Amino acid sequence: MESEGWISLKKSSEANWAQARADYAAAVTLLDAGVYYASVFFSQQAAEKALRAANIEKTGKNPKGHNLIQMANNLDAPLEVMNAAAELNPEFLSSRNPESSEGVPAQLYDRRSARLHLRAAQTIVDWIKSII
Repeated sequence: MESEGWISLKKSSEANWAQARADYAAAVTLLDAGVYYASVFFSQQAAEKALRAANIEKTGKNPKGHNLIQMANNLDAPLEVMNAAAELNPEFLSSRNPESSEGVPAQLYDRRSARLHLRAAQTIVDWIKSII
């Protein structure tokens, strides 16, 4: 691999990991504030960026798209992480687009569902922290 390209990928991995942690903190804050749909969205984003960082580190490639299941699979993730990825995967669109969900996202989520998604994100972020 060309060293200049690796430096760029290394910086991308580090930036994604930093943003994953910030997105997770935002998800916690939004859950506490009762803004459940946004907490779910930031939970998905935290998981996506953590998985992206690990994919860059482990494969030397920045994965295309937003498929958390595929990203976790690329890392040979354990079942618990795969299940968390499956839980969060549809939320990239469902938590923010009325056209992609069964109604208005701001009205679809409650505290219980936001907590469930936050736990899924935590599972992924904690696992990624242990492997990178």
